[in-house]
Amino acid sequence: MKAVTWHGKRDVRVEEVPDPRIQKPNDAIVRITSSGLCGSDLHLYETLGPFMGQGDVLGHEPMGIVEEVGPEVGDLAVGDRVVLPFQICCGHCWMCERGLYTQCETTQVRDQGMGAALFGFSKLYGEVPGGQAELLRVPEAQFMPIKVPQGPSDDRFLFLSDVLPTAWQSVEYADTPEGGTLLVLGLGPIGDMACRIALHRGLRVIGVDRVSERLERVRARGAEVLDLREVDDLGEEIRSRTAGRGADSVIDAVGMEAHGSPVAELGQKLFNALPKRLSAGIMAKAGLDRMAAIYSAIDAVRRGGTVSLIGVYGGQSDPMPLLTMFDKQLQLRMGQANVRRWSDDIMPLLVDDADPLGTEDFATHRVPLADAPAAYEKFQKKQDGVVKVVFTP
Repeated sequence: MKAVTWHGKRDVRVEEVPDPRIQKPNDAIVRITSSGLCGSDLHLYETLGPFMGQGDVLGHEPMGIVEEVGPEVGDLAVGDRVVLPFQICCGHCWMCERGLYTQCETTQVRDQGMGAALFGFSKLYGEVPGGQAELLRVPEAQFMPIKVPQGPSDDRFLFLSDVLPTAWQSVEYADTPEGGTLLVLGLGPIGDMACRIALHRGLRVIGVDRVSERLERVRARGAEVLDLREVDDLGEEIRSRTAGRGADSVIDAVGMEAHGSPVAELGQKLFNALPKRLSAGIMAKAGLDRMAAIYSAIDAVRRGGTVSLIGVYGGQSDPMPLLTMFDKQLQLRMGQANVRRWSDDIMPLLVDDADPLGTEDFATHRVPLADAPAAYEKFQKKQDGVVKVVFTP
């Protein structure tokens, strides 16, 4: 089969790799019909190379048709149309029973000290072959796949794999009071969808980015927007719009790839220049992120407010302004989205013909798998109006 594979920093290729096969009784094989390109994939493309292996198959936002099943997959059947959550979880362990699917005790990557295994996401998360491919082996298929109806286009349901539940969780964790103001930092796919969900709930939303196309997409949905290129002090600007207090809640949908933080940016480049056996150990123990977004969130949120951190961070030695956080009496919530925790809540919006979250026109680019290298480059450089790419194997 053809798949998108990792070969080094900013070097992904579409290659022939062996077809996956059933390995355990609760496995399934899914023929992929659509697969998303995620902002988290750019961390592998750019920053987390020391944890990648040559030829790793990328991608963690797939959906498709079940082609083969093991004998212990419950009521999952060949021909079912399914979306696959990005984390691999069993549904029956202590963590899963509490809705903490990204901490699944059955698939935790204990040798790395990490949570549940993820599709297509480095040694840190199990190095499980991902879904930017023609076929995908799905472990824990007795629970994992989300069945979706035939009929509507893939785009109506594809984003259940990651974008929708990640954005949904970020809004839930933000816990903005009724009639309150939610500030969203970063209007890539997650930030954009978080704005849509918050607006659907009747909140006042202010979206912040520095890319014109992203700002316009969110403005068109009804949010207020701020162009970082035109604002000297984001915190002061937000306070000026909120009776001097700041936003009730802030979502950081940026993470480690934030602009700014030049020292951390230089550190990331140096880590990637070292031999892999050295750089991985250093990053795991002393890595630094570009902290501009989280610092802005802490500054712009009101006293007693909440910061919902959904952008991915990977540093172990990130300096945090604890005095300010303590003095402002902030709540900070974070973590990978627990996809199956939210999927039943989201599904009614997806089967609604009105498509209230605008999923069918959410993707900006649909390209064949063969064009993946160019799509990664454009997405990383924010060129050609790229916000969300969907591959069609």
